[in-house]
Amino acid sequence: MNLDFGFGPLEAEFWRLVFVMTRIGAAMLAAPLFGTAAIPPQVRVIGAGAVAVMICAWTDVQAPAALLSLAGLLSVAGEVLVGLTLGFVLQISFAAPVIAAEVIGGGMGMNMAVAVDPTSGTQSPALGQYFMVVMTLIFLALGAHLQWFALVVDSYKVFPPGHTWLGAERFAMVAGFASQMFVTAVTIALPVTLVLLVVQIVTGVLSRSAPSLNLFSLGLPAGVLGGIAALMLAAPVFTDLVVQLSADAITATSQVMRK
Repeated sequence: MNLDFGFGPLEAEFWRLVFVMTRIGAAMLAAPLFGTAAIPPQVRVIGAGAVAVMICAWTDVQAPAALLSLAGLLSVAGEVLVGLTLGFVLQISFAAPVIAAEVIGGGMGMNMAVAVDPTSGTQSPALGQYFMVVMTLIFLALGAHLQWFALVVDSYKVFPPGHTWLGAERFAMVAGFASQMFVTAVTIALPVTLVLLVVQIVTGVLSRSAPSLNLFSLGLPAGVLGGIAALMLAAPVFTDLVVQLSADAITATSQVMRK
């Protein structure tokens, strides 16, 4: 019996949707906001499917004829590569405040206050979680997440299926942005670190001039108080640097997609 209920075009459209969801899902998995352990996988799948529906309606992206063949699997691997790269660039920008918090917390003696970071599932100092919250709020307030989604959608024009190899130049560009992230982390931590250095020098001089003073009982509270005061004074500078870092993340993502 050769019964045809007309499900052939529907099935083809379903496999096209799944193929488009591959790049979007990989990008959301690698991104810091959408790929965190606090977000259930079902939510990420629903979000990727919602974006994929719009891409299927706006563009003429077609899935390979045989998705489970060698050529089809290579196309899927290329989609995953592009998606992970777009998400990884965003992940690098969110690592700068965490590195700065590690440096500042070490000088303040706050690295002893360690808790499980819900965004990454790993242990992180309390100061690092504070910096991450500030980075996330500023990133969302600027609407940078919407610009990032727009770049993911535009990536289908720059890297259509079958032409997804980024090349050595774009990989070097991503590595260059990682080095810029380290510079930004040092810039964030530098004002507070200088204040903590002065506090440690003063406590060291006091401990040498008055040996009866306990260095640990004097230096640790002085470091914490000095670090908190320095963080309060450097808050406007930290905000400006985070705003610039969010803009640089979007700029680096657009540069990776540049033809």
